[in-house]
Amino acid sequence: MNVHNFNISYQTYEHINELSVEDKLLCIRAEEALKTSYSPYSKFKVGTAIQLADGEIVLGSNQENVAYPSGLCAERVALFAIGSSKPNAVIKTMAITAFTENFEIKNPVTSCGACLQVMAEFEQKQKSPISVIFYCLNGQIMKVEGIRSLLPFVFVEDRLAGIT
Repeated sequence: MNVHNFNISYQTYEHINELSVEDKLLCIRAEEALKTSYSPYSKFKVGTAIQLADGEIVLGSNQENVAYPSGLCAERVALFAIGSSKPNAVIKTMAITAFTENFEIKNPVTSCGACLQVMAEFEQKQKSPISVIFYCLNGQIMKVEGIRSLLPFVFVEDRLAGIT
């Protein structure tokens, strides 16, 4: 038997003012994206702001449906918008935040496994890591460099793309 360990490093911040100006702006834009969330069932709003290498910022918000599996998370809404309108864009940083009136969110809300896999696909495609900021409104902020820190056993299969 062999035992293996993962070491994940990430940064934490106690307040948005500790972030760089660029990261702070991205968090504010993610908060702005909450306004377009369609979440009448869960009442749990999620907003994402993605900064591309050219400086453009793309927003996304969660979109629910009465048939729950038909909805989509904020991260994938924004990522698929980028993929369909700017297929060669390079993603630099993503900021993700959440809000609900039902309870106080005290810690950063992280992405679900499906979103992490899609994020990993974009990272693989662009051959460079994506920084991810999990922004808790009025709370702690967590920043991670690269999706593999969040999903160490990411599914990547180069043979499916014809790469051997």
